[in-house]
Amino acid sequence: MPLPRLLTLIIGLSIILGLILWLIDSINQLYWSLNSPLLANLLVLLLIVLLILLIATFVYYVWTFSRPKSSSRKRRPTPKVPQEKTEAASETLKAVRQQVQNIQDEVAQQALLSRSREIEATLARGELLVVIFGTGSSGKTSLINALIGQMVGQVGAPMGTTDQGQTYTLTLKGIERQILITDTPGILEAGVVGTQREQLARQLATEADLLLFVVDNDLRQSEYEPLRRLADIGKRSLLVLNKTDLYTETDKETILARLRQQVRGFIAASDVVAIAANPQSIRLDNGEDFQPDPDIIPLIRRLAAVLRAEGQDLIADNILLQSQRLGEDARRLIDQQRRRQAEKVVERFQWIGAGVIAVTPLPVVDLLATAAVNAQMVVEIGRIYGCDLNMERGRELALSLGKTLASLGIVQGAMQLLSRALQFHIATYLVGKAIQGVTAAYLIRIAGKSFIEYFRHDQDWGDGGMTEVVEQQFQLNRKDEFMKVFIQDAIARVVMPLRDASKVKDLRDSQQDDWEH
Repeated sequence: MPLPRLLTLIIGLSIILGLILWLIDSINQLYWSLNSPLLANLLVLLLIVLLILLIATFVYYVWTFSRPKSSSRKRRPTPKVPQEKTEAASETLKAVRQQVQNIQDEVAQQALLSRSREIEATLARGELLVVIFGTGSSGKTSLINALIGQMVGQVGAPMGTTDQGQTYTLTLKGIERQILITDTPGILEAGVVGTQREQLARQLATEADLLLFVVDNDLRQSEYEPLRRLADIGKRSLLVLNKTDLYTETDKETILARLRQQVRGFIAASDVVAIAANPQSIRLDNGEDFQPDPDIIPLIRRLAAVLRAEGQDLIADNILLQSQRLGEDARRLIDQQRRRQAEKVVERFQWIGAGVIAVTPLPVVDLLATAAVNAQMVVEIGRIYGCDLNMERGRELALSLGKTLASLGIVQGAMQLLSRALQFHIATYLVGKAIQGVTAAYLIRIAGKSFIEYFRHDQDWGDGGMTEVVEQQFQLNRKDEFMKVFIQDAIARVVMPLRDASKVKDLRDSQQDDWEH
């Protein structure tokens, strides 16, 4: 008990005992001064009653001060998401907002910020989102109707009537959180519109805390693949076999056994349930049609059990997943932005190097001759990826990669490749002068592309080392579709200036001969 309450109790007890003693003494004097025995006995009885009231008051006072304070109205505790996962999601969202500041595309930047705010709002609300996913004919809308006990969509509608995700509130006994259930467009529908609707359905499915994947028979491969991919990213799913009223009991058990076998390893056998959300009507002997009630009790029981046992973890896992996916999207956008910037640097330096070599041709093409160009290119690419390199380090990297190019025979291979391509486009007398410059540009491009991969992976060449990266870039940059564009640029940037310079030189030589004669 706190010290102030204890002092108050001691003082109050002292006052009460003092009053009791004073009252006993006063009544005792009064009792002996009375001559009537009846009146004296009444005074004694009054004394006893007063003593009982004082003792009761004291006991109540002690009990009141001893018990902890509590609200007169018991409030239902608000379920909380596991702290560890919440903190991880919050840290991820914080990192995303920092990354977003580096995105130059304002539209993409605002889209990511909007998504981060939506994730934070979802985390604060603590709602459970259940998404129904499957083909358009599997009876998804009928299942929702049966679950919430009212018509929310067109039951028995043909494929293609659910154009967008529609969300409704579901109440289950024993679940304190609000449960939102979303119907999605059907998958595997034909045409461009069907493809767009399927993309929306898949997006909604990835945002679910719990997924109900509805089928009406065995899993087709086209259904298995999206279900497996969703499981691979950590999506918790129940597999629901609908329309069981169309099968005999034996057939139903056979299909259930096959489904459990198909999803073994990523969906538990207990999470594969059979229902009849909208059973077919039955013609009675009197000619009337009887509509059986939906048979969805197995799903409700399993759904309630999963949400009660795993609800908090499902929300936490999903929030963490969504924040991580958002971080991946931000990193991908930044990587694309950096790649575009770095490729512009590579393109600029490849033609700078081509010009240097074309103007001052060497006996053989050697990437070492363009070491200064490559070193500056490496420094600029590194700066784009947040790595501040000095020229000495840039020169070391450039020389190392140049030696790798030579040791792999890429220098000689590039010369042969470009010689064959150029001889069909330019005059023979220009080939010798142009080939070295164009080859230098080509090799600088391979070097630059290799360095982009190096910086993209935090200054790491990977398990295969520099050799594997260089060989991969050489193969990518010798494809026909690339070579056509590259040769056209080379003719415009290298060959044409050489031709024009040659014409000017010939004109000057002719004028000089005329002057001398």
